Amino acid sequence: MRMNDVSAEPADVDLRPLSARSVVLSLLLGTHPPELPVRDLIRIVEPFGVGGSTLRAALSRMTAAGDLRRTDDAGYGLSDRLLARQRRQDEAVRPRTRAWRGDWEMLVITATGRGPAARADLRGRLASLRLAELREGVWLRPANLARPLPEDLADTAQSYTARPDRPAPELAAGLWPLDTWAGTARALLARASASRLPADRFTVFAAAVRHLLADPVLPPELLPADWPGDELRTAYADFRAELREPSGYPAD
Repeated sequence: MRMNDVSAEPADVDLRPLSARSVVLSLLLGTHPPELPVRDLIRIVEPFGVGGSTLRAALSRMTAAGDLRRTDDAGYGLSDRLLARQRRQDEAVRPRTRAWRGDWEMLVITATGRGPAARADLRGRLASLRLAELREGVWLRPANLARPLPEDLADTAQSYTARPDRPAPELAAGLWPLDTWAGTARALLARASASRLPADRFTVFAAAVRHLLADPVLPPELLPADWPGDELRTAYADFRAELREPSGYPAD
């Protein structure tokens, strides 16, 4: 299974409708530190069609579910569980890379006797590390990411540095559906450009973050021409700046 077979969306993307919970989580996941007073939350979510009573009810439910925690200044912040999700999102928006010298990371699964749930969890973790499955139990990617692999993976996999014989651009194109990812990114950029209502733009950029999580972040020489990854990241960063305007959303 290739990394983007699960996480990539088709180019004609269907945007998920906004809920009070999704608005609050998206706001806090993009805020550093990830906490806001209730008065600021009410001000920011109003342009997205979320009223004060609806917001307060959502905050109560999310706290009970362990998504949020109360803060000292009469506000709410992300729970410890969701801080890991914020770190993944931050890495998706601002991936740390290094010069690529032709080496590939390769992980070979060595653990046996794992049940279906454990196997699915491991596959999800490897995909979140932007590895792709060459064949069952063998995962790899170009060694251009400036990040270590989690230490606990040593219990289930052996890591190697490899130089495949297959031409690198051909190998990358076989591991990731790059044209599909690029097509969806361009569709999101077009929707963002055409959207004028705050709620519409918020919905588009929430989808953009999800899509960036599926970007393999390959070296430039392995990408198709006019790769839209950086453009989508810049557009999202600009939208985050809009949300930091005093009114919560800039005036037209």
